[in-house]
Amino acid sequence: MTAPLHPGRFAGKVLVVTGAAQGIGRAVALQAAQEGGAVLLVDRADFLAEVVAEAGASAAGFQADLETYDGAEAAMRFAGERFGGVDILINNVGGAIRMRPFSAFEPEQIDAEIRRSLLPTLYGCHAVLPHLFARGGGTIVNVSSNATRGINRVPYSAAKGGINAITQSLAMELAERNIRVVATAPGGTEAPPRRVPRNAAGETEAEKCWMADVVRQVKQSSFMKRYGTIAEQVAPILFLASDDASYITGSVLPVAGGDLG
Repeated sequence: MTAPLHPGRFAGKVLVVTGAAQGIGRAVALQAAQEGGAVLLVDRADFLAEVVAEAGASAAGFQADLETYDGAEAAMRFAGERFGGVDILINNVGGAIRMRPFSAFEPEQIDAEIRRSLLPTLYGCHAVLPHLFARGGGTIVNVSSNATRGINRVPYSAAKGGINAITQSLAMELAERNIRVVATAPGGTEAPPRRVPRNAAGETEAEKCWMADVVRQVKQSSFMKRYGTIAEQVAPILFLASDDASYITGSVLPVAGGDLG
């Protein structure tokens, strides 16, 4: 299953897609380029150049650590220099590093989850604003999660709840500047094996069991009793990024088979 194409939907638009080397971010960036956008793919993975080549001549890549403000600011500055401005930012970086009961998290692991899944979006939203102001408007799409309600990932849930709050508050603040801020909240999503694992240390046997518990909970909570596909996540992200959603701002759209999170 592939997301439907809308040729020319992003013609004349410059998009920045973060976390673009794999998974949902990769698919979003590739389709945005197919639909006429000039796309900057941002990731810290060494193989980012392979995805940029796949995206074609209208795309460029920028390696950055978006868990730092300097990385976010440098990426937005590069987009402005390379393409002459920024119209759309899709904040896609994030993902639970560990699945475990909250009582089993160590303090540094809690910090790591917040750095991974909240700060790149917070920093990205801030760093892109001068570019959107210069453009006279634009759109920010944040990729949140329905995991604001779920087991074995409380720090990740807190980070994604923060993204929902950023989306709603920033939308209210920026509406008068002609800037929309919206989000999707994906549920469990089937994806190819990650080339860079979320937890570089690997999973313990206990973590594998806790992860299996999460998978069961996610499928049971979904009305459809299944994971979604990447295409089912790409389509709403790009809809919200497009002018077709011009009267939608401050909204967090659950994309989780009926589980609102």
